[in-house]
Amino acid sequence: MADVAAAPALLGISVCYASDKVEWLRELQVEPGTTIGIAIERSGVLEAFPDINLTTQPVGIYAKKKTLDTVLRERDRIEIYRPLVADPKESRRKRAAKREGASGSPAAPD
Repeated sequence: MADVAAAPALLGISVCYASDKVEWLRELQVEPGTTIGIAIERSGVLEAFPDINLTTQPVGIYAKKKTLDTVLRERDRIEIYRPLVADPKESRRKRAAKREGASGSPAAPD
């Protein structure tokens, strides 16, 4: 009887994206060695949201930015991040100026 190498187990991962109107989540089974870029392509998210641009939009796994060539592990959740609507520094400056104007005294730093 010859030893038959078992096929590698598939990895359970998910791909998620949230637009300003809808949240999208797809569970996938992928082969070991699959990268973030390949999983995103297989998930169908690019067809569902044609405005996604992977050359300008960052991606990550559980809120940690990663590159498209990152190899996936079991239970990874790939996230595609949307561009920021406003510059966070400018938003803080505006809030501080508003507080300073309302109270008549300088605002405490954020």
